[in-house]
Amino acid sequence: MSAPARLPVLRQIPAGVWVLGFVSMLMDISSEMIHSLLPLFMVSALGASALVVGIVEGMAEATALMVKVFSGVLSDYLGKRKWLAVLGYGLGALTKPLFALAPTTGVVLTARLLDRVGKGIRGAPRDALVADVTPAHLRGAAFGLRQSLDTVGAVLGPLLAVGLMLLWSNDFRAVFWVAVVPGLLAVVLLCVGLREPKLPPTHRRTNPIRRDNLRRLGRAYWWVVGIGAVFTLARFSEAFLVLRAQQSGMALALVPLVMVAMNLVYALSAYPFGKLSDRMGHARLLGWGLAVLIAADLVLAVHDHWASVLAGVALWGVHMGMTQGLLAAMVADTAPEDLRGTAYGFFNLVSGVAMLAASVVAGLLWDRFGASFTFYAGALFCAVTLACLMASARARPGGEAARAD
Repeated sequence: MSAPARLPVLRQIPAGVWVLGFVSMLMDISSEMIHSLLPLFMVSALGASALVVGIVEGMAEATALMVKVFSGVLSDYLGKRKWLAVLGYGLGALTKPLFALAPTTGVVLTARLLDRVGKGIRGAPRDALVADVTPAHLRGAAFGLRQSLDTVGAVLGPLLAVGLMLLWSNDFRAVFWVAVVPGLLAVVLLCVGLREPKLPPTHRRTNPIRRDNLRRLGRAYWWVVGIGAVFTLARFSEAFLVLRAQQSGMALALVPLVMVAMNLVYALSAYPFGKLSDRMGHARLLGWGLAVLIAADLVLAVHDHWASVLAGVALWGVHMGMTQGLLAAMVADTAPEDLRGTAYGFFNLVSGVAMLAASVVAGLLWDRFGASFTFYAGALFCAVTLACLMASARARPGGEAARAD
């Protein structure tokens, strides 16, 4: 065994992955200070319904995922990814003041869409950068680490929001202004802290979406795209977790703690499960992730007591830790190196459409039949998805077959 192989896995992960992880962490602190309060802000301060919340969140997340197509294709064409990521993070930081100034849900929607455009611009180039700088045998761990650091920000953001809401007597807008600071710090760190790898001598500037290039995204890759879309349909926006917590009778300022609980579990589980995915069959781990999401939906459906809500969102966090880094690594494993940005772009385009549909349907069910029905419906769809995953795993392309068991 060579000397590098004896090093702990964390020490083998390249420095660039750590930089991208801390950049993600700072931006997530900024974003989650706002997003953990935004459903409550829309409902209590702006008078929005659950359907409006679902439409806003679904459109926002779908926009982010769809824009990744264009940024991913462009990063492959240029052979440059870092400055596209800087542009995306910069746009995300600059949109934060709009939330503090928003007088209507229309302005909130505009701010969310612009913020998510920034996320879309940076997402595919960033994920492709992680794959570019990481050896293949460490990709699961690398994506898990980046996701863990990202999710640490999603823990700290709501905690800061809760503390400031208590300190400033539920002043949503003041909290939103503070969120501008970590967003700007993320942009600075990315500019000065990351050196993009040099292009290989064989790189040629060609159109990544030419027919002959798209043919190189084979059946194994499109299987991953399909599975990712179905997973997204089974998991609607996390804004509904916040609304469920509000029904538990928690003080308004404490409601974001449910997102702290979810993201803490997510942060703690993403790296271990990412590391496990480098050794375990992908289909099996995805199946266990769906089973955990079914349990989360059932717990959230049965009762709105605060303890049940916390248990449900904790299970939701375990599901995210099991599946999100794994799906990102699967895209990297099944796409050609020079088309990784494009591959992440199409993967997220399809997932974006699924996220919009899932969130709108969840909002309709919530308004017409209540919260419990929404989560029961989610559990049912998860069960159908699990059955489809098990059936498709038996017949999927050979590129994934070796990772089944």
